[in-house]
Amino acid sequence: MIRLITYFLFLSIAFSSCKTTVSLSGATIPPEAKTISVGFFTNNTTLGAPSLSQRFTEKLRDVVSQQTNLALIKQNGDLQFEGYISDYNVSPIAISADQASQNRMTISVNVKYTNKFEVSKNFEQTFTRFKDVASDINISAAEPELVTEIYRQLTEDIFNRAFNNW
Repeated sequence: MIRLITYFLFLSIAFSSCKTTVSLSGATIPPEAKTISVGFFTNNTTLGAPSLSQRFTEKLRDVVSQQTNLALIKQNGDLQFEGYISDYNVSPIAISADQASQNRMTISVNVKYTNKFEVSKNFEQTFTRFKDVASDINISAAEPELVTEIYRQLTEDIFNRAFNNW
């Protein structure tokens, strides 16, 4: 009986000393972190619509506020995202009968992530995603839907890189 009590006492002490915090999304967040900031991502492309910056910044803010329990503040958070949209491109990818049969919309975002508590987790990286569309579809009309899907993929990649070490 004493062996059993000693065993459970040892296990409870061992597990109580662990400090890794895991959110409901599976993200590993330092327990000391209480705030997160997402700076405005500027549009450094020549083609993209002016609203690209605002839409991307809001999407990333939504993702981090929905998937973490950190308070979202304007600047100087314990965890920080900043960067810019570095590429916006629509190009033909499939040719049939001397004409494009498919186009590809590509968006790249340069992200700098700063973690005040775990400096080894800091990174600066360019994330790129694309979406293909038939050439008979008007790109201007399809753009909002394409951008929304690409932003969903990009923010998922950024979140996973920052909090899931992918």
